[in-house]
Amino acid sequence: EGVLNKYRVRCMGRGRCGRGCNLNASFHSPTALIYPARDTGNLTVRPFSIVSQVLYDETRNRASGVRVIDANTRAVMDFTARVVVLGAGALESTRILFNSRTARHPDGLGNSSGLLGCYLSEHMMGIRGSGFLPARIGKEPTLDDGRPVPPYIPRFRNVTDRHPDFIRGYHFQGGGGSSEYPGMAHEMPGYGKALKSSIRKYYPAMISLGGFGEVLPRKENRVTLDPTVRDAWGLPVLRFDYAGGDNERKMAKDMAESVEEMLKAAGAESIKVTTEPLPPGWSIHEIGTARMGDDPKTSVTDRFCRLHDVKNVYLADASPFVSGGTQNTTWSILAMCWRTMDYLKEQMRAGDV
Repeated sequence: EGVLNKYRVRCMGRGRCGRGCNLNASFHSPTALIYPARDTGNLTVRPFSIVSQVLYDETRNRASGVRVIDANTRAVMDFTARVVVLGAGALESTRILFNSRTARHPDGLGNSSGLLGCYLSEHMMGIRGSGFLPARIGKEPTLDDGRPVPPYIPRFRNVTDRHPDFIRGYHFQGGGGSSEYPGMAHEMPGYGKALKSSIRKYYPAMISLGGFGEVLPRKENRVTLDPTVRDAWGLPVLRFDYAGGDNERKMAKDMAESVEEMLKAAGAESIKVTTEPLPPGWSIHEIGTARMGDDPKTSVTDRFCRLHDVKNVYLADASPFVSGGTQNTTWSILAMCWRTMDYLKEQMRAGDV
């Protein structure tokens, strides 16, 4: 707690939080993670480094480090290590493993199951509703409306009762008041002074709610290496094979009906509801692609996010878990990472790594 307090301060609720927090009260990686780690003296940050592959020792069946391409100079460097931890995100960590092919691992490092890249998932988003609250129409916007935390409606489907059309569920989160720039302005009719007057009139009265739906993990939703397309550093890019299923389509219909019902119950006016989900990839909450499990034949990593095939390679991102619930995946990633690193620390202590 003392370390965090050195960098982060109490939230002052000053508003405009979506544009960044100049107080460093909100959680973000520099103040909460990188700076405290740097100050231990045990962290070296090397920017502009593109990891191309994990280096592999065939005789010991262990990783020996990573190969890096300098993004500016294009110089190739090898860094040796006792343990390799990949935390590049579900997609990039998996791409690195695919690119780390060896004679012993011809389909990618850790891919003896053939499941590397499979069970890609994310949140279904795009179903949303908005309207204007009569009690706020005509009021002057103030920073008192700029709350750090917007409305959040936890999942309520398939919690106690079973919905007849789909399993799992969704939550809503949103905004309103003066907490953000009036994004609804581009949808309002008018021009010049009349348009500005309308924006001022309705700006603090807007409320919007957007759904986050859980997508069921499916083996056929996957990424593979593109056989021909390369990135700027000559590395194969990922090819995506991903589509929503019947469960998601039925869930989307219920999300749209629910958000309209809630806004009507709240007395909102000029309600607009978007009924079509956004395209795959829009949520940027991708998970899966290196499924965890106890059986090496049906998973890529064990329960501690360590490759079944190579015992000194760990994953510290969203790639091992294929089902993320409805919540944003950040805290799940952090919790899993903490658990994995505790296990790794014990392994190193015992001399097993």
